[in-house]
Amino acid sequence: MSATKSHATRGRASDRRRFLKRAVGAGATLAATGVGAAVGRAQASDGFVRFDHVSFPMRNTGAMLQFYRDLGFDVMEGDRICSVHFGDAKINLHRPEIWESVEFTLRAPRAVPPCGDFCIVWGGSAADLERTFERIGAVVIEMGPRQGGRNGGVDTGTSRYIRDPDGNLLEFITYP
Repeated sequence: MSATKSHATRGRASDRRRFLKRAVGAGATLAATGVGAAVGRAQASDGFVRFDHVSFPMRNTGAMLQFYRDLGFDVMEGDRICSVHFGDAKINLHRPEIWESVEFTLRAPRAVPPCGDFCIVWGGSAADLERTFERIGAVVIEMGPRQGGRNGGVDTGTSRYIRDPDGNLLEFITYP
């Protein structure tokens, strides 16, 4: 096969992969949020679909991984980076030997624990969430109505805030 033909074939395959990735992502969005709302958001977002993952450094590796396991996340441990998963989302947790290294530059340059602050939509009941917190010994430090990210940032839910072993702020929001 000539170099030109090979390049063209790879280009079409890449285009197909991109199309399939967008189609699957759009389908998941439609299934999760309802057709009308998803179409409006997809048109307004100019191609942005959702977060894939966020990353932050951790100091207490063992305690952090156990905390997220106890919350019910799937945990993957790597030599340099660990991750916790729920649905199609992932949180990367950088081990100290990574974020303390000047050679590791794919990170926020001044991020040190605790620097994480993120919100997770809780799909169960508020009572189930409270029981989960009680089971793992997490203390709710604040609770109240908050404008969340759903429906273009206009829907209001009830948020409960806790901290992980490194002190990162975790917000769990429930929508009516």
